[in-house]
Amino acid sequence: MTSIFGKTILLATTAIMVSSSLVQAETLTIATFSDPTPMNAARAQHDFEKATGWTIDWRVFDSGTDVIAAMASGDVKVAELGSSPLAIAATQGVDLKMFMFSYAIGDSESLIARNGSGIETLADIKGKRLAVPVGSTAHFSLMGAIAHAGLQPGDVTVMTMKPDQIAAAWGQGTIDAAFIWPPAQTEILKTGKRIVSAKDTAEWGYPTFNAWTVNSDFLASHEKEVVAFAKAMNAANMAYLKDPAAWTPENEKVKQIASVTGATAEQIPDILKGYTFIPLQEQVTAKWLGNAPMALKATADFLKSAGRIDATADDYSKFVTSTIAQEAAK
Repeated sequence: MTSIFGKTILLATTAIMVSSSLVQAETLTIATFSDPTPMNAARAQHDFEKATGWTIDWRVFDSGTDVIAAMASGDVKVAELGSSPLAIAATQGVDLKMFMFSYAIGDSESLIARNGSGIETLADIKGKRLAVPVGSTAHFSLMGAIAHAGLQPGDVTVMTMKPDQIAAAWGQGTIDAAFIWPPAQTEILKTGKRIVSAKDTAEWGYPTFNAWTVNSDFLASHEKEVVAFAKAMNAANMAYLKDPAAWTPENEKVKQIASVTGATAEQIPDILKGYTFIPLQEQVTAKWLGNAPMALKATADFLKSAGRIDATADDYSKFVTSTIAQEAAK
C-alpha cells in the first residue's frame, strides 16, 4: 500500500523529470528553402528532431539575402545558404561557418525563356528583361551567363523578383526570361524553354552550390547536436542516392517531400535529377570542403568585379569547417 507521503514524493519526482525534459528540448529556428530535396522527407518524419533533441521551427525563405539578415540578427542559428549569398555573408563578417554541402547546383537552377520572347539562344538575351532573386546563386549564375555571352550587365534589364513574383510576372508577359529554381522553374517551363542552367555556368567558371551553415558561437556549445543533424541530412541524401529510380510519384518519401514543399509528387522525380547530392565521405575530401574556401573567395571576387559587393576578404578559411562532416561521416 502506497502512503500519501509516498504519492507526494512520486508526483514531485515526476514533475521534476518532466520539467527537466522540457528544458533539454531546445527550440531552434532553422532556415531553409522550398527545394524539393530528400531532406524534406526526413523533415516530414521529424528525423532531425529525433537526432538532435531540438524542437525545430523550419522557416522557409525566398532568398539568401533574407537568410543572411536573419542570421546576422541572431534569430536563426542554423541555415541553408547558396554559395553566392554565403560569400556575401562571409565578406560582411556574419558570424557563421559552413559545415556541409546541401547539394551542388545543376539543372535545378536555369535560365528559362518565355515562349514568344524572341530568345532562342544565350546571345538573344541582349535587350531583354530578365528576372532573378538578386543576391542568390541564380543571380550569380545569370551574371556568369551574361559575361560568357560577351555582354555587359547594362546590355540586359535585370529585374529583382522573388520566385512567386516571377511566376506571376511570367503569366502577365512582363518579363522575357528568368533564372530560377523549382517549383517556380517547373511552372514557367510549361510555357518556356531552358536556355542554360547552373550546370553550364559551372563549366564556364561560375560554380554554385547550397551549403549548411551554423552560427560559430552556437556551434561551440552544440557540436554534438550539429554532428547529429549532419548525420540525419546525409542519411536522407543517401536514401535517394541508393536508388534514385525508386523515387517515383507513388514513392512514400516523394509524397512526404510534396507535403512540405509545395511541389507535386509528379514533378519531384524530374526535379531531383537537377541536384547533385554529395555523400559526406566525399564531402570531407580536398575536392569539396577542402576547396570550399577557395570557391567562396572566387565567388566573392566575381561579385566585387560585378559591383555587387565593395570588398572581399583575403581568406575565407575561417568560414568553413570540416570537423562536423568528419565526425558525422564516421
